[in-house]
Amino acid sequence: MDAEPTLLVLDLVGTFAFGLNGALTAVRAARLDVVGVLTLGMITALGGGVIRDVLIGATPPATFLDWRYFALAAGGATIAFALSRRLHRLQTLITVFDAIGLSVFAVIGAGKALAYGIGPAPAILLGVVTAVGGGTIRDTLIRQVPTVLQSELYAIPALIAAGLTVLAIELGVYGLPAALGAAAVCFVIRMLGVRYGLNAPRPPGSSWRAEQ
Repeated sequence: MDAEPTLLVLDLVGTFAFGLNGALTAVRAARLDVVGVLTLGMITALGGGVIRDVLIGATPPATFLDWRYFALAAGGATIAFALSRRLHRLQTLITVFDAIGLSVFAVIGAGKALAYGIGPAPAILLGVVTAVGGGTIRDTLIRQVPTVLQSELYAIPALIAAGLTVLAIELGVYGLPAALGAAAVCFVIRMLGVRYGLNAPRPPGSSWRAEQ
C-alpha cells in the first residue's frame, strides 16, 4: 500500500477547499478588505491542522514545513475574493467546498494523531478538531456563532469519519480506499443535513433560543 502521496493530495485539496470556503464566508458575513478576506481564508484552511499538530507534538506544524499548504490556502482565498461580486450565486458552492474540507480533514487529522501515538478516542477527537478548528476561529473573528455549534449535522459527520478512520487503522485495513470511504460518508451525511435541514438533537422545546 502506497497511499501516502494520495493522502497528501487529499490533504492539500482540503486546504484549498477550506481556503476558498473561508474567504467566501468572510466576504458574505463581513465587510473586509482584501487583507481581511485572505487572512480569514487562510485561517480557515490552516487553523485546524496547526491546533492538531501542536497538541500531538508534531512541531513545527506541517503548515510551516511545506509551502504548498500556504500556497493553496492563499490561492483558494484569492479566488474567493475575485468571485465576491457573484457571491449571491455561490451559496451552494460554499457549502460543497466546506463539506469537502470537513470530510478530508477529519480523516487526515485522525490518522495523523493515531500515527503519533495518540489513543483511539483522543485521535477521533483530534480528527474533529482538525476538521472544525479553522472554521471555528474564523467565525469567532467575524463575531458569528461557530457553524459547528449550530449547523445541520456538522460535527457529527466529522466525528463519524474520524471514527471510521481510527477503526480501519486499528483493524489494519487502512489505505486509500478506506480513507476515501470515510471521507465520502462524512460528505454525504453533511450534504444530506444541508439538503433536508437535519439537525442534531436540541434541548426539549425551542423557546429557549428566542429568550436569549
